[in-house]
Amino acid sequence: MKLYSLSLSGHAHRARLFLSLVGQPYETVEVDMAGGQNRSADFLALNPFGQIPVLDDGGTVVPDSNAILVYLAKKLDRGDWLPEDPEGAARVQRWLSVAAGPIAFGPATARLVTLFGASFDTGDVIARAHRILALIDAELASRDWIAADRPTIADVALYSYIAAAPEGNVDLAPYGRVRAWLARIEALPGFVPLPASPVGLNAA
Repeated sequence: MKLYSLSLSGHAHRARLFLSLVGQPYETVEVDMAGGQNRSADFLALNPFGQIPVLDDGGTVVPDSNAILVYLAKKLDRGDWLPEDPEGAARVQRWLSVAAGPIAFGPATARLVTLFGASFDTGDVIARAHRILALIDAELASRDWIAADRPTIADVALYSYIAAAPEGNVDLAPYGRVRAWLARIEALPGFVPLPASPVGLNAA
């Protein structure tokens, strides 16, 4: 398997994290986004949206981080990470949608401002981040994992940008259950971190 990635991308980190958690060997291809490599004809042939990550599994090409998580869980027959029963699968899908929606437009976007200089209303995106973090903190009041009684790809999908939220000036201090959940993920065998950046609340 070959993963087209960017080390600082939380989306790409989701894929790298899951590959590591399930012990799946793969080759990383770092994409020079700043240099426009993602807009090259070769890359656009893999993903016309010009986004990373992209997984190439022997010619089967899977763009999109959440799609990659689903593909890997199915391909590797890891029903422990993606339930087969309708209710369990639906619970996981709900949180994949949260990862692609409120997380992407909250903590992930706040981090884009500090790390890459993106132009967004910082007050608005930080407020969005706190709204979804409060909801997730409440969800974790009755269980250790977000969608089941064990970690699933839903936890993987949510982890990266929540863990990196302080880089976007989003303080995790009020969310004790979220911080405990992050620690549980970080204690899993095979965990690999998203590289930290000295921006936002992490700035010296």
